[in-house]
Amino acid sequence: MYQGMAYLAQTPSPMPAVNVPRVYPKSLKFLTSSTLLHLLKFPCIQVKHPPVYCKKLSSWEPSPVSYAPPDNAGENLLKKTTNIFETLNSDTTAEATLTNIEELTQTKNQPSVQFQFLKWPMWLLGPSLLLTTGMVPTLWLPISSIFLGPNTASLLSLIGLDCIFNLGVTLFLLMADSCARPKILTQICNSKPPFSYQFWNVVATLTGFIIPLMMLFGSQNGFLQPQLPFISSAVLLGPYFLLLSVQILTEMLTWNWQSPVWLVTPVVYEAYRVLQLMRGLKLGGELNAPAWMLNTIRGLVCWWVLILGIQLMRVAWFAGFTARAHQQQASASVDG
Repeated sequence: MYQGMAYLAQTPSPMPAVNVPRVYPKSLKFLTSSTLLHLLKFPCIQVKHPPVYCKKLSSWEPSPVSYAPPDNAGENLLKKTTNIFETLNSDTTAEATLTNIEELTQTKNQPSVQFQFLKWPMWLLGPSLLLTTGMVPTLWLPISSIFLGPNTASLLSLIGLDCIFNLGVTLFLLMADSCARPKILTQICNSKPPFSYQFWNVVATLTGFIIPLMMLFGSQNGFLQPQLPFISSAVLLGPYFLLLSVQILTEMLTWNWQSPVWLVTPVVYEAYRVLQLMRGLKLGGELNAPAWMLNTIRGLVCWWVLILGIQLMRVAWFAGFTARAHQQQASASVDG
């Protein structure tokens, strides 16, 4: 019995053989113990399952993806590197990055190019505002409608005209600043005036402010005769002092903000100041102002015409300086 079990354990077959021992009843005496050891061995039955091939995929199954590696794929596929991401192709990544940067730059530049069309009307709208708010009331408005005598109403009327002009100047400077900015909005445009320009500009402005103030102080204290009443002095020089103070504040703001209009601001105010002082000469004749007051106003007209000429010379110098800077930059780029 144990031999039969050992025989079953040693039989190699893909499918195990089924061994059934013959069982005899004990009543049969003629069977010996040796015959009981004979086993009835059934043949092994092997069942082969044929393969099932399906060439047509279902609608929800994705189609198989075939990938053929290039010849040099084995060289770059599993290089021994410290970082697994170094096995990627850096050239493809760099090209994709450059493409994304170019697309992003074009996207950012499109609004700036569209914004340039809005700047073109400013070249005509800005000077038109300056002409409407400054020159038209001064040149065409009758003096009788503004000046009603040496009183507070006349002073407020003159200050109102200067405020209208200051509003036009503010809009003009904002438009000029917008037109002076670069076409690409992402570029930074900071224009800082030199210190010498700031120094001499402050000296000219303070000179035009202190000298007439000292004349009025001398008249009120009796040093200048005949003495001029305070309300008449305020009508003649009050708007002048107010607009000069506004000019000083505007110039300081343009210097602090580094706006490109720092060179234009004094020219605009000083050109109007000449007309403002000429209007004061006419009002001095109406008020029967003393000669020293009329001479003071004439001296201020000459002073501001001189300063205006110097400012225009600075504009010409700045244009030449900018041209030389562009030539040097172009020559440097060619040499490089």
